[in-house]
Amino acid sequence: MPDPAHQTTIIGADTRIKGEMSFDGSARILGSFEGSITAKGELHVADGASCKATIEAGKVTVDGLIEGNVTAKDKIELTARARLKGDLISAKLLVAEGASFTGHVTVGPEYAKAGGAKHDPAMVESKPPQANRPMQQQQMAGAKS
Repeated sequence: MPDPAHQTTIIGADTRIKGEMSFDGSARILGSFEGSITAKGELHVADGASCKATIEAGKVTVDGLIEGNVTAKDKIELTARARLKGDLISAKLLVAEGASFTGHVTVGPEYAKAGGAKHDPAMVESKPPQANRPMQQQQMAGAKS
């Protein structure tokens, strides 16, 4: 019997699913999915696919459309064709030129280990932008905080 961790679940291009999906291995969505996804492995939303869901997975690759918050313990990759509307939390984020993203991003190993705190706004410290200050003032402002 094959190892379930190495199997890939495929939702076909002509398939529409609403509900909850969970898996240990990997899944590839070619059609549409609406609901919530919890995965230990990798989720791939293919070009032409749509996913309106809250997603928690090990790794997420987006070629199609996702509307919803995404948490990945390892990495989120937005390819050139990706369209994402929602908040992202991940240890690593890779965004290709041409990708479209609307939402908030929290990246770093400390957030992914905490499971993203289920997109808890209290987990993310809010500070005013410091981009227009000289570097020395930015460092000093950070030291005083």
